[in-house]
Amino acid sequence: MAGFDGLNVLVTGAATGLGAATAVSVARQGARVIINYASSRIEAEATADACRSAGAEVRVVQGNVADDADCRRIVAAASDWGRLDALINNAGATKHVPHGDLDALSVDDFHFLFGVNTVGPFQMVRATRALLEAGARVSGRASAVVNISSSSVFDGRGSSIAYTASKAALHSVTLSLARALAPLIRVNAVCPGYMDTPWWTRTGQEAANKLREAVRTMVPLQIASTAEDVAEVVMFLAGPTSRNITGEITVADAGLRLAGR
Repeated sequence: MAGFDGLNVLVTGAATGLGAATAVSVARQGARVIINYASSRIEAEATADACRSAGAEVRVVQGNVADDADCRRIVAAASDWGRLDALINNAGATKHVPHGDLDALSVDDFHFLFGVNTVGPFQMVRATRALLEAGARVSGRASAVVNISSSSVFDGRGSSIAYTASKAALHSVTLSLARALAPLIRVNAVCPGYMDTPWWTRTGQEAANKLREAVRTMVPLQIASTAEDVAEVVMFLAGPTSRNITGEITVADAGLRLAGR
Protein backbone atom coordinates (compact mmCIF):
# COMPACT_ATOMS: atom_id res chain seq x y z
CA MET A 1 0.00 0.00 0.00
CA ALA A 2 1.29 3.43 -0.94
CA GLY A 3 1.70 5.70 2.04
CA PHE A 4 -0.06 8.94 2.94
CA ASP A 5 3.16 10.90 3.33
CA GLY A 6 2.43 14.59 2.88
CA LEU A 7 -1.33 14.09 2.41
CA ASN A 8 -4.09 15.85 4.33
CA VAL A 9 -6.96 13.71 5.63
CA LEU A 10 -10.20 14.62 7.44
CA VAL A 11 -11.97 11.89 9.42
CA THR A 12 -15.42 12.48 10.89
CA GLY A 13 -16.51 10.54 13.94
CA ALA A 14 -12.88 9.83 14.74
CA ALA A 15 -13.09 9.64 18.53
CA THR A 16 -13.48 5.86 18.73
CA GLY A 17 -13.90 2.70 16.69
CA LEU A 18 -13.29 2.69 12.95
CA GLY A 19 -12.83 6.46 12.77
CA ALA A 20 -10.11 6.41 15.40
CA ALA A 21 -8.40 3.39 13.83
CA THR A 22 -8.40 5.08 10.42
CA ALA A 23 -7.07 8.38 11.76
CA VAL A 24 -4.21 6.68 13.60
CA SER A 25 -3.39 4.47 10.62
CA VAL A 26 -3.11 7.33 8.11
CA ALA A 27 -1.10 9.33 10.65
CA ARG A 28 1.37 6.46 10.90
CA GLN A 29 1.71 6.59 7.14
CA GLY A 30 2.61 10.26 7.15
CA ALA A 31 -0.68 12.16 6.84
CA ARG A 32 -1.75 15.33 8.56
CA VAL A 33 -5.12 14.62 10.16
CA ILE A 34 -8.22 16.51 11.19
CA ILE A 35 -10.14 14.58 13.83
CA ASN A 36 -13.81 15.40 14.15
CA TYR A 37 -16.05 14.34 17.01
CA ALA A 38 -19.59 15.19 18.08
CA SER A 39 -19.55 14.66 21.85
CA SER A 40 -16.70 12.32 22.88
CA ARG A 41 -14.03 14.94 23.53
CA ILE A 42 -11.86 12.84 25.85
CA GLU A 43 -11.75 9.94 23.39
CA ALA A 44 -11.06 12.31 20.49
CA GLU A 45 -8.10 13.81 22.32
CA ALA A 46 -6.81 10.29 23.00
CA THR A 47 -7.01 9.55 19.26
CA ALA A 48 -5.19 12.81 18.56
CA ASP A 49 -2.45 11.90 21.03
CA ALA A 50 -1.98 8.55 19.27
CA CYS A 51 -1.66 10.38 15.93
CA ARG A 52 0.84 12.82 17.39
CA SER A 53 2.85 9.92 18.78
CA ALA A 54 3.14 8.74 15.19
CA GLY A 55 4.64 12.12 14.30
CA ALA A 56 1.57 13.60 12.64
CA GLU A 57 0.23 17.12 12.75
CA VAL A 58 -3.29 16.86 14.16
CA ARG A 59 -6.24 19.17 14.62
CA VAL A 60 -9.32 18.27 16.67
CA VAL A 61 -12.67 19.86 15.83
CA GLN A 62 -16.02 19.31 17.49
CA GLY A 63 -19.09 19.36 15.27
CA ASN A 64 -22.28 17.55 14.29
CA VAL A 65 -22.24 16.54 10.62
CA ALA A 66 -26.03 16.80 10.49
CA ASP A 67 -25.59 20.58 10.90
CA ASP A 68 -24.36 22.25 7.72
CA ALA A 69 -22.81 25.16 9.61
CA ASP A 70 -20.84 22.68 11.73
CA CYS A 71 -19.64 20.90 8.58
CA ARG A 72 -18.27 24.14 7.17
CA ARG A 73 -16.62 24.96 10.49
CA ILE A 74 -14.99 21.51 10.63
CA VAL A 75 -13.59 21.95 7.14
CA ALA A 76 -12.34 25.45 7.95
CA ALA A 77 -9.74 23.79 10.20
CA ALA A 78 -7.95 22.70 7.02
CA SER A 79 -8.25 25.99 5.16
CA ASP A 80 -4.68 27.12 5.83
CA TRP A 81 -3.40 23.79 4.52
CA GLY A 82 -4.82 24.82 1.16
CA ARG A 83 -6.03 21.37 0.21
CA LEU A 84 -7.44 18.04 1.34
CA ASP A 85 -6.53 14.71 -0.20
CA ALA A 86 -9.12 12.51 1.49
CA LEU A 87 -12.37 12.80 3.40
CA ILE A 88 -13.51 9.82 5.48
CA ASN A 89 -17.21 10.14 6.28
CA ASN A 90 -17.28 7.86 9.30
CA ALA A 91 -19.60 9.75 11.68
CA GLY A 92 -22.80 7.80 12.17
CA ALA A 93 -25.70 7.19 14.51
CA THR A 94 -28.16 4.40 15.20
CA LYS A 95 -31.16 3.47 17.28
CA HIS A 96 -31.89 -0.12 18.25
CA VAL A 97 -35.50 -0.98 17.46
CA PRO A 98 -36.72 -4.51 16.58
CA HIS A 99 -37.85 -4.43 12.95
CA GLY A 100 -41.23 -5.87 13.81
CA ASP A 101 -42.01 -3.16 16.35
CA LEU A 102 -43.19 -0.48 13.94
CA ASP A 103 -44.72 1.66 16.69
CA ALA A 104 -41.35 2.05 18.42
CA LEU A 105 -39.83 3.90 15.45
CA SER A 106 -40.95 7.50 15.04
CA VAL A 107 -40.66 9.98 12.21
CA ASP A 108 -38.20 11.89 14.40
CA ASP A 109 -36.03 8.78 14.53
CA PHE A 110 -35.98 8.68 10.73
CA HIS A 111 -35.12 12.37 10.52
CA PHE A 112 -32.32 12.04 13.07
CA LEU A 113 -30.71 8.96 11.50
CA PHE A 114 -30.99 10.24 7.94
CA GLY A 115 -29.62 13.59 9.11
CA VAL A 116 -26.43 12.03 10.48
CA ASN A 117 -25.97 9.01 8.21
CA THR A 118 -27.09 10.35 4.83
CA VAL A 119 -27.35 14.13 4.82
CA GLY A 120 -24.21 14.50 6.95
CA PRO A 121 -21.85 12.84 4.45
CA PHE A 122 -23.40 14.87 1.62
CA GLN A 123 -22.89 18.10 3.53
CA MET A 124 -19.30 17.18 4.36
CA VAL A 125 -18.55 16.50 0.70
CA ARG A 126 -20.12 19.82 -0.28
CA ALA A 127 -18.07 21.65 2.36
CA THR A 128 -14.79 19.97 1.39
CA ARG A 129 -15.26 20.03 -2.39
CA ALA A 130 -13.04 23.03 -3.10
CA LEU A 131 -10.21 21.73 -0.90
CA LEU A 132 -10.47 18.22 -2.37
CA GLU A 133 -10.33 19.62 -5.89
CA ALA A 134 -7.30 21.67 -4.88
CA GLY A 135 -5.69 18.48 -3.60
CA ALA A 136 -6.27 16.80 -6.95
CA ARG A 137 -4.67 19.66 -8.82
CA VAL A 138 -1.61 19.58 -6.55
CA SER A 139 -1.13 15.79 -6.66
CA GLY A 140 -2.17 15.22 -10.25
CA ARG A 141 -4.67 12.50 -9.27
CA ALA A 142 -8.21 12.52 -7.95
CA SER A 143 -8.75 13.14 -4.25
CA ALA A 144 -10.86 10.62 -2.36
CA VAL A 145 -14.07 10.44 -0.39
CA VAL A 146 -14.85 7.24 1.52
CA ASN A 147 -18.33 6.90 2.99
CA ILE A 148 -18.78 4.36 5.78
CA SER A 149 -21.98 2.37 5.28
CA SER A 150 -23.04 -1.05 6.61
CA SER A 151 -23.37 -4.57 5.26
CA SER A 152 -26.86 -4.64 6.82
CA VAL A 153 -28.22 -2.86 3.76
CA PHE A 154 -27.84 -6.02 1.69
CA ASP A 155 -30.21 -8.12 3.78
CA GLY A 156 -32.53 -5.49 5.27
CA ARG A 157 -31.41 -6.19 8.82
CA GLY A 158 -29.36 -3.93 11.09
CA SER A 159 -30.19 -2.15 14.33
CA SER A 160 -33.41 -0.62 13.01
CA ILE A 161 -35.32 -0.11 9.77
CA ALA A 162 -34.50 3.61 9.86
CA TYR A 163 -30.77 2.94 10.30
CA THR A 164 -30.59 0.46 7.44
CA ALA A 165 -32.61 2.75 5.19
CA SER A 166 -30.28 5.67 5.94
CA LYS A 167 -27.25 3.60 4.95
CA ALA A 168 -28.96 2.31 1.81
CA ALA A 169 -29.64 5.92 0.85
CA LEU A 170 -25.96 6.65 1.42
CA HIS A 171 -25.17 4.14 -1.33
CA SER A 172 -27.23 6.17 -3.79
CA VAL A 173 -25.54 9.36 -2.63
CA THR A 174 -22.15 7.68 -3.13
CA LEU A 175 -22.92 6.70 -6.72
CA SER A 176 -24.39 10.08 -7.60
CA LEU A 177 -21.43 11.96 -6.15
CA ALA A 178 -18.93 9.66 -7.87
CA ARG A 179 -20.49 10.61 -11.18
CA ALA A 180 -20.93 14.30 -10.39
CA LEU A 181 -17.49 15.02 -8.92
CA ALA A 182 -15.26 13.14 -11.35
CA PRO A 183 -12.58 13.53 -12.54
CA LEU A 184 -11.13 15.50 -9.61
CA ILE A 185 -12.77 13.56 -6.76
CA ARG A 186 -13.35 9.82 -6.36
CA VAL A 187 -16.22 8.65 -4.13
CA ASN A 188 -16.53 5.12 -2.74
CA ALA A 189 -18.17 3.40 0.22
CA VAL A 190 -17.12 0.67 2.65
CA CYS A 191 -19.65 -1.62 4.32
CA PRO A 192 -18.39 -3.18 7.56
CA GLY A 193 -20.28 -5.89 9.37
CA TYR A 194 -19.48 -6.73 12.98
CA MET A 195 -16.37 -5.00 14.36
CA ASP A 196 -14.83 -6.01 17.69
CA THR A 197 -14.76 -2.59 19.34
CA PRO A 198 -15.45 -1.33 22.88
CA TRP A 199 -18.89 -0.18 21.70
CA TRP A 200 -20.22 -3.69 22.29
CA THR A 201 -19.15 -3.68 25.94
CA ARG A 202 -21.94 -1.20 26.67
CA THR A 203 -24.17 -4.24 27.01
CA GLY A 204 -21.68 -5.86 29.40
CA GLN A 205 -18.37 -7.61 28.90
CA GLU A 206 -19.85 -11.11 29.11
CA ALA A 207 -22.44 -10.35 26.43
CA ALA A 208 -19.74 -8.78 24.25
CA ASN A 209 -17.54 -11.87 24.58
CA LYS A 210 -20.42 -14.16 23.62
CA LEU A 211 -21.25 -12.04 20.58
CA ARG A 212 -17.61 -12.05 19.44
CA GLU A 213 -17.43 -15.83 19.59
CA ALA A 214 -20.81 -16.20 17.88
CA VAL A 215 -19.63 -14.03 15.01
CA ARG A 216 -16.32 -15.88 14.76
CA THR A 217 -18.19 -19.18 14.51
CA MET A 218 -20.70 -17.87 11.99
CA VAL A 219 -18.66 -16.04 9.36
CA PRO A 220 -16.85 -17.95 6.60
CA LEU A 221 -13.44 -16.47 7.49
CA GLN A 222 -13.93 -17.39 11.15
CA ILE A 223 -12.59 -14.09 12.45
CA ALA A 224 -14.15 -11.29 14.46
CA SER A 225 -13.12 -8.26 12.42
CA THR A 226 -11.47 -5.40 14.27
CA ALA A 227 -11.67 -1.70 13.49
CA GLU A 228 -8.07 -1.94 12.30
CA ASP A 229 -9.04 -4.65 9.79
CA VAL A 230 -11.67 -2.44 8.21
CA ALA A 231 -9.42 0.63 8.41
CA GLU A 232 -7.05 -1.11 5.99
CA VAL A 233 -9.85 -1.23 3.41
CA VAL A 234 -10.78 2.39 4.07
CA MET A 235 -7.16 3.47 3.63
CA PHE A 236 -6.88 1.60 0.35
CA LEU A 237 -9.87 3.46 -1.07
CA ALA A 238 -8.69 6.77 0.39
CA GLY A 239 -5.13 6.46 -0.83
CA PRO A 240 -3.29 6.78 -4.15
CA THR A 241 -3.19 3.03 -4.80
CA SER A 242 -6.91 3.07 -5.69
CA ARG A 243 -6.67 6.09 -7.99
CA ASN A 244 -8.69 4.34 -10.74
CA ILE A 245 -11.59 3.27 -8.48
CA THR A 246 -14.76 5.30 -7.99
CA GLY A 247 -18.43 4.57 -7.43
CA GLU A 248 -17.75 1.26 -5.70
CA ILE A 249 -19.53 -0.22 -2.67
CA THR A 250 -17.01 -2.49 -0.92
CA VAL A 251 -18.11 -5.03 1.70
CA ALA A 252 -15.60 -5.75 4.48
CA ASP A 253 -17.45 -8.08 6.85
CA ALA A 254 -15.44 -11.34 6.88
CA GLY A 255 -18.27 -12.94 4.93
CA LEU A 256 -21.06 -12.14 7.39
CA ARG A 257 -23.40 -11.28 4.53
CA LEU A 258 -22.90 -14.77 3.12
CA ALA A 259 -23.55 -16.48 6.44
CA GLY A 260 -26.86 -14.89 7.34
CA ARG A 261 -27.39 -13.37 10.76
